[in-house]
Amino acid sequence: MIDARVLPVLTVESVDDAECRCRALLADGYATVEITLRTGAAVDAIRRVAAIEGLTVGAGTVLDVAQLDAAVSAGARFAVSPSTSPEVIDAARRSGLTFIPGAATPTEIDRARSLGCDVVKVFPASVLGGPAFIRAVSAVFPDVKFIPTGGINAASVDEYLALPSVLACGGSWLA
Repeated sequence: MIDARVLPVLTVESVDDAECRCRALLADGYATVEITLRTGAAVDAIRRVAAIEGLTVGAGTVLDVAQLDAAVSAGARFAVSPSTSPEVIDAARRSGLTFIPGAATPTEIDRARSLGCDVVKVFPASVLGGPAFIRAVSAVFPDVKFIPTGGINAASVDEYLALPSVLACGGSWLA
């Protein structure tokens, strides 16, 4: 799903803005983007950019089944959440959509594992302790890969990516 180890995360105010930013990211070599469902334009933006050849678009900040269904209908190829909802995980599984739940504690990571998820978003990574937190939980959960997001920037991304358990980092600084 993630072709680069950095996943651009976009919060967009308009469909045109989303298309412009996604085309620029694709031209810079980022073929996978996450559009957060934090604005009224998000679902329509996913629908528009899903048609861009060579771009894989996912939905972020997916909090419930209705949002997941809207993302699937719009053409999202994956979905990401800041939390772990069994209902959303089940709905994603039924739809065939790749879903990455979020966690902020070892208990939440373990819950995601118990629900069959082996990739977990860590949010908000920088507030939780950054790379030190990821390193600590990786020792306890060696079978889980992490996608830290939240507070990561160009100055800190390499420290996260140096960790073997980090699949990729999500970041809004790119766009």
